[in-house]
Amino acid sequence: MGFPRAAAGLLFLAVIPVSLATSSSNFTVDYKNNCFLKDGQPFRYISGSIHYSRIPQVYWKDRLLKMYMAGLNAIQTYIPWNFHEPIPGRYDFSGDRNLTHFLQLCKDLDLLVILRPGPYICGEWDMGGLPSWLLKKKDIVLRSSDADYIAAVDRWMGKLLPMIKPYLYQNGGPIITVQVENEYGSYFACDFDYLRHLVKLFRSHLGEEVVLFSTDGAGVGYLKCGSLQGVYATVDFGPGGNVTAAFEAQRHAEPHGPLVNSEFYTGWLDHWGSPHSVTSTAVLVKSLNEILEIDANVNLYMFIGGTNFEYWNGANTPYAPQPTSYDYDAPLTEAGDLTEKYFAIRDVIKKYRKIPEGAVPPSTPKFAYGQVTMKKLQTVSESLDILSFSGPVKSPYPLTFEDLNQAFGFMLYQITLPVDCPKPTPLSSPLNGVHDRAYVTIDGVAAGVLERDKTISINITGKIGSRLDILVENMGRVNYGKDINDFKGLVSNLTLGADTLSNWTVYSLSIDEAVKKGLFWKNSSPRTPDNAPTTTLSPPAFYAGSFNIPDDIPDLPQDTYIQFPDWRKGQVWINGFNLGRYWPSRGPQITLFVPEYLLSTRAPNNITVLELEASPCSPGPCVVEFISTPIINATTRYTKPFMREPFSKQDLL
Repeated sequence: MGFPRAAAGLLFLAVIPVSLATSSSNFTVDYKNNCFLKDGQPFRYISGSIHYSRIPQVYWKDRLLKMYMAGLNAIQTYIPWNFHEPIPGRYDFSGDRNLTHFLQLCKDLDLLVILRPGPYICGEWDMGGLPSWLLKKKDIVLRSSDADYIAAVDRWMGKLLPMIKPYLYQNGGPIITVQVENEYGSYFACDFDYLRHLVKLFRSHLGEEVVLFSTDGAGVGYLKCGSLQGVYATVDFGPGGNVTAAFEAQRHAEPHGPLVNSEFYTGWLDHWGSPHSVTSTAVLVKSLNEILEIDANVNLYMFIGGTNFEYWNGANTPYAPQPTSYDYDAPLTEAGDLTEKYFAIRDVIKKYRKIPEGAVPPSTPKFAYGQVTMKKLQTVSESLDILSFSGPVKSPYPLTFEDLNQAFGFMLYQITLPVDCPKPTPLSSPLNGVHDRAYVTIDGVAAGVLERDKTISINITGKIGSRLDILVENMGRVNYGKDINDFKGLVSNLTLGADTLSNWTVYSLSIDEAVKKGLFWKNSSPRTPDNAPTTTLSPPAFYAGSFNIPDDIPDLPQDTYIQFPDWRKGQVWINGFNLGRYWPSRGPQITLFVPEYLLSTRAPNNITVLELEASPCSPGPCVVEFISTPIINATTRYTKPFMREPFSKQDLL
């Protein structure tokens, strides 16, 4: 169905989605008329990014329907390799990882799909979606023709691509285009043999008909190494700039064909210790209108951000990990709520295509369950018998997470002091080898925190033979730039004074499994309150509490948010599910999103907290609190300058 011209001399054709299962379905690039062709007719997509890996499966339909009702005719999503192959050869496409169910939902809701299967995705996701087990080969060159890397990619794509082939548009599915790699022009390797291998691999599994594309920053320099013959080159850029100039960069790689902005930024990512990123709605809709006026295709990144549950957040360099919330200041909030930005974007889209009639699904209700009293159970060092299923490993020097086949979480390093330290003596990581935070205790007494790029030395005291425990937290692997081969744990030696420490005992910790099995609740009894004031550090320890939700109140349970009054930093589980990290002492995020499906009215809801620095359990109340409003933009006490900007996409070389 045709609609009026968007601007003089520019024909715009909006399409009301129809059933895709037709024998003549095809989607191609029309270089002569500078557009896409869908079933032989000119077509332009207005898309939004949604990452199924950041949203519980029970909410996929709600979020997709809200995107459809905003006037979008397509969605874009990443496929994180490490989300589906946590162990080499062991694949998981169940539950929240059910990719084909997500694709089928898109088809059922008449949303086309722009698929970005990697193998590298960036996406502010741990290691850019690459599995950490690739680092078992310590000198591997990721995103290159390295033989071991290519072999792993071939095996993964040999599993993945046949799964998605039935969902290609020409096969009756929703997928119209498939991206090869991601922003490769921002990577140091510039390995065209690697890109050519990927193209051949994708074609061998998906066929010759599917439109393959690349995405790079809107600069000729990025497109130099990111574009490849046979792969349609697109660009990404945010609001507030010169739209014409940005698309001129694409025209250097693609003199003809449709204009495409594959990542038009509705907001930007956050980092712990920096203010929450906010993008002006007025500036956003002005630039969106300029893009649509020239009949360009656009994908709004993100349309909904979602949540980095568990340990899935990434990091940038200089080392700056992202928080649990991936709200992104997007048109739909982390919890899928409607915003002013949502309706402003919808109003712009109305000018260019007919949007669906009917009411937009409402925001999901939230409930404040109030405070829950927490009791101390035991410290990490006291819990090794239930946390380290594999037992201690002896080593002359520290072993990394990768050495012990551990992907995420925490690892404990234990050693005895080889000398008396009656006076403060530096415990140091001279090569900045703490990846990423280390919580130091001596004979069970907290001594300080070592932190990557920030605190590489602390002073300690102790007697010869005293037990030195170092709990190292993996805060998320680098997801962008040249440093994505991001090993975790103690990746280099520590020194005490002038001497290198040796003869370590290393414990790989299975905290998530222990929490899921309820081992803390079975093996621990509440402790008396700590005597130490909250202004000092205390050893990393577990705390527990529970609360009941009445089953006689209609519509409960509902979504909620949990906050940690006067707690410092740690990890939280509800009914065995790892919600993610909290760090209110650094911010900007204060609350964590709790989806209602995790909660029960039939049994007590158990909360387990691992507090790494200091709890408020003495002298005042020791509680966590459930509230109905998120706080993700609190003023922070710490601000770190960060190099990567949303519109320049600097490669951090």
